[in-house]
Amino acid sequence: MAARFLTSLLLLGVSLLSGPNAARALEGERVVFPALAPEQARLVVNGATDADAMKPLILDFQQLAPEVTVEFNDYVTNDLFREAEAACRNNAAYGDLLLSSSVDQLVKLANDGCAQDHRSQETERVASWANWRDEVFGFTFEPAVIVYDGRRVPPEDVPRSHVEIAELLRAKPDLYRNRIGTYDVRVSGIGYLLAFHDALQAPTTYGRLLESFSRADVVTRCCNSEVLGEIANGRLRIAYNVLGSYAYAASRRNPDLRVVIPRDYALILSRGALIPEQAPNPGLAKRFLDYLLSPRGQKVAREKAFFFSEDAPLPPDVDGPMSLIESGIGRPIRIGPALLAAQDQATRDRFIANWSSLFSPTPP
Repeated sequence: MAARFLTSLLLLGVSLLSGPNAARALEGERVVFPALAPEQARLVVNGATDADAMKPLILDFQQLAPEVTVEFNDYVTNDLFREAEAACRNNAAYGDLLLSSSVDQLVKLANDGCAQDHRSQETERVASWANWRDEVFGFTFEPAVIVYDGRRVPPEDVPRSHVEIAELLRAKPDLYRNRIGTYDVRVSGIGYLLAFHDALQAPTTYGRLLESFSRADVVTRCCNSEVLGEIANGRLRIAYNVLGSYAYAASRRNPDLRVVIPRDYALILSRGALIPEQAPNPGLAKRFLDYLLSPRGQKVAREKAFFFSEDAPLPPDVDGPMSLIESGIGRPIRIGPALLAAQDQATRDRFIANWSSLFSPTPP
């Protein structure tokens, strides 16, 4: 089974490479940031982005726009995509701005005519790999990292590459059985996106890594928060492919959690923003998007929200190279039409079916 999946990965790779003022509402995943002055406008943001990460950015934006109330609705990536897609088909409003780590899903929405374009002085600052048709913009710089529990993983076992994780699990299968965690690509859009690009970057290595995961009964979860929570409570010892922003935030709360940038390559994700075609307040959405892309917004993002930046050193205590791009280790996932391959239904179904054949559902 593993050999068959490795062959599928190789073929796939070959074919594609040719604030204190925030009040949590009763609904659960809706957070309202009241205007600092008499309200004159309300911005509705639907995001597959942790509300706590967005909070510093929203609060700082309101310093510039005190008359604006911001409503932030937090979704799982796949749910956000399904609801946005349905709203687009029905020409219905679905918030003023969409934010998602699953940029392939945003590109699919834009390709289907579900996005407005936007050009400004701030959008011109965006790197070419993080801007598609002036409709989908990347506003963060987030490596996929390895996280480990410094209390339970001895220094000689710390993996610093994809190959080293596979070798560790082969050398010590019993010690790490049920102690490695990662995304469940069946339910996580970002998990699927990262796995898909792992298969493109290094299909042979990734195939061997998945085979080792299968033998070690890897624990799969929907979200960063669940995987990181299970490291913190002692169930897991190592997490694979966690977004660096969430990993670093968790390590600041719990110094036993250590963050490693893989030395062979590190996928770099830029969390995406899209203004829906039917946005009720597109002007306000563009104003907030420009803030996110501005030097001020990027500084807040680097210092208080997402922590990593293309133009700054790694955060303190992160084990990795000084510069991800200059070292050649960082491999940005380009926002553009190539991402549509990941959303092709037949390709997606085949990839997930092959992945699922190696794993059993992991009970919570």
